Amino acid sequence: MKLKLKDYSFFIFLLMISSSIFAQTKISGYVTSQDKKALQKVKVFDASGNVLASTNLKGHFEFKTNKKQFSVVFFIDGYELNEQKITVENKTEYNIVLNSFSEELSEVEIKAQKRKVFELKRLRDVEQTAIYAGKKTEVVLVSQSTAALASNNARQIYSQVAGLNIFQNDDAGLQLNIGGRGLDPNRTSNFNTRQNGYDISADVLGYPESYYTPPAEALDEIQVIRGAASLQYGTQFGGLINFVMKKPNPNKSLEIITRSTLGSNNLYTNFTSVGGTSNKLSYYSYYNYKQGDGFRPNSEFSSKNAFVHIGYEFNDKTKIEAEVTYLNYLAQQAGGLTDAMFEENIFQSNRPRNWFKVDWLLFNLKFSHNFSDDAKFTFNFFGLDATRKALGFRTNRVNQADNNGVRDLIKGDYKNFGFETRFLNTYTLLNKKSTFLIGTKFYKANNTSAQGPGSDESDANFNFSFDEFPNYTSQSNYKNPNTNIAVFGENIIYLNNKLSITPGARFEYIKTQSDGYFKKINLDGAGNVILNETIATDENNERSFVLLGIGASYKPSTAIEFYANISQNYRSVTFSDLNIVNPSFEIGVLGDEKGFTSDLGARGNFKGFISYDIGVFGLFYNNRIGLVAKGLSDGSVVQERTNVGDARILGVESLVDFNLKKILNFSNEFSFNYFINASFIQSEYTRSIRNTVKGNQVEFVPDMNLKTGLKFGYKNFLSSIQYTYLGEQFTDASNSVNPSLSGVNGLIYAYDVLDFSASYKYKYFKLETGVNNMLDNHYFTRRATGYPGPGIIPSAPRNWYVTLEIKL
Repeated sequence: MKLKLKDYSFFIFLLMISSSIFAQTKISGYVTSQDKKALQKVKVFDASGNVLASTNLKGHFEFKTNKKQFSVVFFIDGYELNEQKITVENKTEYNIVLNSFSEELSEVEIKAQKRKVFELKRLRDVEQTAIYAGKKTEVVLVSQSTAALASNNARQIYSQVAGLNIFQNDDAGLQLNIGGRGLDPNRTSNFNTRQNGYDISADVLGYPESYYTPPAEALDEIQVIRGAASLQYGTQFGGLINFVMKKPNPNKSLEIITRSTLGSNNLYTNFTSVGGTSNKLSYYSYYNYKQGDGFRPNSEFSSKNAFVHIGYEFNDKTKIEAEVTYLNYLAQQAGGLTDAMFEENIFQSNRPRNWFKVDWLLFNLKFSHNFSDDAKFTFNFFGLDATRKALGFRTNRVNQADNNGVRDLIKGDYKNFGFETRFLNTYTLLNKKSTFLIGTKFYKANNTSAQGPGSDESDANFNFSFDEFPNYTSQSNYKNPNTNIAVFGENIIYLNNKLSITPGARFEYIKTQSDGYFKKINLDGAGNVILNETIATDENNERSFVLLGIGASYKPSTAIEFYANISQNYRSVTFSDLNIVNPSFEIGVLGDEKGFTSDLGARGNFKGFISYDIGVFGLFYNNRIGLVAKGLSDGSVVQERTNVGDARILGVESLVDFNLKKILNFSNEFSFNYFINASFIQSEYTRSIRNTVKGNQVEFVPDMNLKTGLKFGYKNFLSSIQYTYLGEQFTDASNSVNPSLSGVNGLIYAYDVLDFSASYKYKYFKLETGVNNMLDNHYFTRRATGYPGPGIIPSAPRNWYVTLEIKL
């Protein structure tokens, strides 16, 4: 049935109606330091945590209000909070002086001040040119974390994000592998991953895997928006993960921070950043180096990562920013284990010739302009030029020793660019303030993938050896151009001062292509060619559709908010699903995945004693792609990657953080918190192409996911201890309990981990240390179907680190 324009007339009327805001009083003034220097980028917060204004280059601020009496807070990093009570009848202009943190002020007191403001800085209904009203949003405050930042310890960094499932098999955090709600954590491919608002994955549609992860030491915060983010950020079931980098110090022309870390297994890292602001020009850059041997043989790695940000503020309304990121790392891969090998010795490796290399070059140009306080516009132009190369002896017989023969080589080249524009306008509707967002995104990718024989040497030689091994059985070469055009819009409609609804829609046009071939070569027992067939493909898949969603928020008081949302999701088949020859499984008939996500919950902060977010969710997944056992005519059984069927995933997610310092009435010299982060999930395949799958549990869904811990500080000393427990989970739709000979299928068994970290600060120096996996448990979180396996990839045993930071 086709819908006519008149069917949308009322909706269009609601979105487009606009009128002037009722008369309000303007509050203005200047913010300076003790030495009368104008301070820019000082944020002005109201009691609910909304940013009312930010000071310009001259330290001037202004905002409008219809209230007669209220309190505001002035804050910028490096200075003490200043809280002012505003009475409109008395005066409307204020000159504010901020005191810098004195050397006598302890680390705990500084963090206490920051924490008060950062609680106010949670994702609000509107942030810049984005809408978050009614969505489940969680913000990781990395700058407040006591985690092992040098090694990007995701288990600690994301400790207060409910329900995340994390692959823990990377010694230095070179790659982030997180999922949740039954989504495969492999390279975070079920989230739209961004850095400062722009895409960083290989190919958003064709290959949405993230081989680049920003170093945690460079991050200010990590924004996690669940499934409802599909309307603004893409179609993914997982939602959005946005890495927000640290900003240039707006009130210093030069600030230098250097951090050096030593750790177990010859780990060494250095992170050095330089930043500052001079008049209208601001800059921030860092260089991060990592190297180590890993806890298993054949696990050495080295990584180099550089980042440059330059911003120029033409005036209070217009700014342009440019960013360039480069990552290069080379890692030797110890390979996977069978269950028997894992039980025998988790430290063993029989893959001395496997290597993995990544080159990642990202760039972004951002233009921001505020037409007025109520109308804002942003434009991002972004691009990627990157490669990933995997080389090694690969067989599904994991316990087979390397035969020192030809190695399998897979190369991927990713060249893409795009732009995203957003326009946000605040207007009045039915005598209430409303906010309308409209945006568009264009994305063009021109990627290639190739597979063939590598050398029979042991070094990291990523050149094909077709001349030496012309009859290698795994050969393919594909071009995979993709085009994506999207238009999206959302509108916050405030029905009264407490209740709002946010309808939205996203139109998608997707064109995916695959042009190439693979060779089907069969050999007899003597190595003679008995079949050599080239199978060419030229696929062109165009589709367009609309995703709909709606959210609601009810705030009966400042202590609690009820939120609910539902949003459609979509995942297109990727070229890695179709083009890579993998000895661990066969490729079946594959089609796009569809479904929707919903959330219902309550969150808030009760008088500073307890912060909480408790909710239920439902994820309904149609045509889910996964591994399933398939019987062959000769009686053998193989694993097939195909659209297994429809799945239903329901769960409860909760985070409660108790401020024990306030509950026990400790002085400001202390900080003391206890948190508990728990999720309980049930999952089921409700329909399947295989009779043996219907009614089974969904892969990557532990029935219990618990993280809990204490954080304690006294003066310049801070510490934390965290306990993590995950229940057992399946790795295939067949719910295999007995492990396969390859180690690819079977249970991921329940495991628990205990981590400790501490820090001490003295003037310009800061010393951090910690012990991860204090109980030295032997466990694994991943059964890899390809690289870095196949097979079980053990997680790290007990390990330690020490970091020295110098800030100038």
